[in-house]
Amino acid sequence: MSRRTPRTILDRLRTPRRLPKFLKATSVCLLIAGLLTPLTQASAAGTAVTAAAANDYCGSQCSDILPPGENGNATLAQILLNQVFGSQPAHAEDQLGPYANLASGYSALTDAKINDFFNDSSFGVAADQVESTTKPAGRTDVTIVRDKKTGVPHITGTTRYGTEFGAGYAAAQDRLWLMDVFRHVGRGKLTPFAGGDPSNQALEQQFWRTAPYSEAELQAQIDSVTTNNGARGQQALADVNAYLAGVNAYIDASDSGRYFPGEYVLTGHKDSITNAGTIEHFKLTDLVALASVIGALFGSGGGGEVNNAISLLAAQSKYGVTEGTKVWESFRERNDPEAALTLHDGQSFPYATKPAVAQGQALPDAGTVAQEPLVYDRTGSAATTTATSTSAAAAGTALSSARKGMSNALVVSGDHTASGHPVAVFGPQTGYFAPQLLMLQEIQGPGLSARGASFAGLSFYVELGRGQDYSWSATTSGQDIIDTYAVELCQDDYHYLYHGTCTAMDKIEQTNAWVPTVADGTAAGSYRMQVYRTKYGPVEYRATVGGKKVAYTSLRSSYMHEADSIIGFQMLNDPDYVKSPQTFQAATQHINYTFNWFYADSTHTAYYNSGDNPVRATGIDAEFPVWAQAAYDWQGWNPATNTATYTAASAHPNSIDQDYYISWNNKVAKDYTTAPWGNGSVHRGNLIDDRVKRLVTAGGVTRSSLVKAMADASVADLRGEDVLPDLLKVVNSQPVTDTAAAAAVSKLSAWVTAGSKRTETSLGSKTYANADAIRILDAWWPLLVKAEFEPGLGTDLYTAITSNLPIDEAPSAGHGPTGSHAGSSFQYGWWSYVDKDIRAVLGESVQGGLAQKYCGGGTLTGCRNILISTLEEAAGKTAAQVYPGDDSCAAGNQWCADSVIHRTLGGIKHYGISWQNRPTFQQVVEFTSHR
Repeated sequence: MSRRTPRTILDRLRTPRRLPKFLKATSVCLLIAGLLTPLTQASAAGTAVTAAAANDYCGSQCSDILPPGENGNATLAQILLNQVFGSQPAHAEDQLGPYANLASGYSALTDAKINDFFNDSSFGVAADQVESTTKPAGRTDVTIVRDKKTGVPHITGTTRYGTEFGAGYAAAQDRLWLMDVFRHVGRGKLTPFAGGDPSNQALEQQFWRTAPYSEAELQAQIDSVTTNNGARGQQALADVNAYLAGVNAYIDASDSGRYFPGEYVLTGHKDSITNAGTIEHFKLTDLVALASVIGALFGSGGGGEVNNAISLLAAQSKYGVTEGTKVWESFRERNDPEAALTLHDGQSFPYATKPAVAQGQALPDAGTVAQEPLVYDRTGSAATTTATSTSAAAAGTALSSARKGMSNALVVSGDHTASGHPVAVFGPQTGYFAPQLLMLQEIQGPGLSARGASFAGLSFYVELGRGQDYSWSATTSGQDIIDTYAVELCQDDYHYLYHGTCTAMDKIEQTNAWVPTVADGTAAGSYRMQVYRTKYGPVEYRATVGGKKVAYTSLRSSYMHEADSIIGFQMLNDPDYVKSPQTFQAATQHINYTFNWFYADSTHTAYYNSGDNPVRATGIDAEFPVWAQAAYDWQGWNPATNTATYTAASAHPNSIDQDYYISWNNKVAKDYTTAPWGNGSVHRGNLIDDRVKRLVTAGGVTRSSLVKAMADASVADLRGEDVLPDLLKVVNSQPVTDTAAAAAVSKLSAWVTAGSKRTETSLGSKTYANADAIRILDAWWPLLVKAEFEPGLGTDLYTAITSNLPIDEAPSAGHGPTGSHAGSSFQYGWWSYVDKDIRAVLGESVQGGLAQKYCGGGTLTGCRNILISTLEEAAGKTAAQVYPGDDSCAAGNQWCADSVIHRTLGGIKHYGISWQNRPTFQQVVEFTSHR
């Protein structure tokens, strides 16, 4: 039976699928013809622009890629043409093909062929490659040049103000609609703006729950940055004001010229005939709201303490306090000795470690935890079953520690490369959207010199990219900067004890209402969102602790400080600041998001872990809720400003010139605890660590060999490569006599021998090689995990741990944090548990093993029986059962179920591509010289 595609939390705007249904072809053509006259903004073809820039030290050995294309804006006419005929606006899709083709073409890759799959990211545009030259708003101090191949804006200014004005103008040219969407998401006002689809409801709820800021609080963040950062704070304010002036200048020009994004018409904000309606100008607080969304998505590690407490209590209920705690700790894998590490030279950076004796712990009484409601007074379409279930899923995402990862990075020291210069292949894995969340640009002006990607609406600086003689990138690190406090209630449910005084909670609320539009036909509806906030943050749950009524609140170190990171990004773009690994690390110290930062220049590589890590009171176990009492507060904590004492820069994991660095959201360093579960013996980080280690051991690493290592890992099935061989050892410990099981074992063994890849038989075949083996493993994994662990753990504890860590995140899985068709896979799952348990049953050495053996009661024969029975069941499942249809794929279409599909956040759709597990924006860099 068909099912609706599970959507990622960002997939919230519906493609206007109704257009072909209610508009006949002839009327569409007439409408398009009537709209073509004001279609295109004025621009002049370029004549002469600088060719190879004098300030570029990469020697044409820097490349990047960002699918589907740079152009993320489309007029109404272009949207209609796309919906009806499939045509694409210029540069909307021209990076998708090269990006997609790497999955099948990487095996024959050479350095000379890299730019068949990437774009040359050298500074400047050769004169014969200029597509257009624009003087935004007639200014003489800035020029926007776009190249013919990709349409990327190359912004050159003679004044700082003009440069930033041009950056804002170019951003609006390429992403105005998306910027508008996300400023409304950040304010919890998406449904009145874009429509009441349940997915839109869920999106605004997720972010407003964690950052319910007033206008004054958004402005306070701006004031804080400006006041507390001296000349750089003042410069940041000037830069953003100039950027906003450029954005708003484009809004005015596109409105009067009638080439603004067509989504404004489809959502009822503009009239296509009279041009009535308004596109609101952007203001400073809009960008803070937008930054709060990006920070919450990719850079706020932690949370989940209540879920941790529930699973600990379940373990203690099953086994008793002592043994139950031991069992729980073995599944938590706080500091697993077999985990892949980014800093692998034995460095130790203790943070959020388990105390000898926990202090201030506030575990709930069993069965008393209730999630705090967010939505009230539902009317119309807000009251449907779909709307309420989608809201519940959004709440689960917001309250979980299993946050979407941002990855990956492969960086090799010059000591191990063919040229003697470091080589890096890295980028953020931010999902696939249309238009893309990120945008490319080059920005050159006084104090600014960089090319790379930035989140739309925040592109006053390049956030991930390259400078004149260095490049940088980031992955999500996930260390815990969010704590859960138990505030004891007094007087009623809306007062709490703050340092002994009964204090009223702040009640923050807003009401959203929507009506049907062409883009979103969801019936009219409304609801009220309500958050109770304490000095210890918003209330997330209620429970009792030792019989006392409490509210569990969430305190995040970046709460009220999402704008602070602007200083670090400003420094990264400043060629007069970043001149070495040390100055790079100093710049990233000013970024309070929880990221791993990587650096490469012509001689050095470096790493730094950023984030405002609070210094906790002695004896606090960051895994669990603690009492909201002065003795257990963060050291130096000021609730009025939500500032505290943070760990010193030297206490953050950091390194210069390690032989190589890898990161795929794996464990950073020894003793450095991350909030998400699953950092054990098998992690997707192993896929790149194993490959890079082999390259480094052999020596002579090149750009192409490092890209090949990344690409080979991007099509590998983690379970097939690192767990399946041991499962087959158990199965084959005796002859397999059942015919169906034997056939399945044969297919799985052949797949392992072939490399456990999920790849097409040939480019464009849309059929996997070893398709039966892949189907069998996809069906087998959830069956074997349940059969292996539930009998020993018991249903309650097994279920509780699955709330901490989902059992699987295969490419086609719709239940993981990334959802279906999202590319990113194998970040969260039980592969380490299965690996350790199976190896223990086989009698092999296991470091940091589980507290008990689970498979078949710990016996080889019993384990084999379980694996054989579940394998037989899995082998009998049809493709249609394993891969149910959704609104993009027919039931049983395995390749399509895995495929990457750019989720529409506007009116333009793109074709699906074969699955790859790799960064969305990616750089390949090897600098040849240095200033």
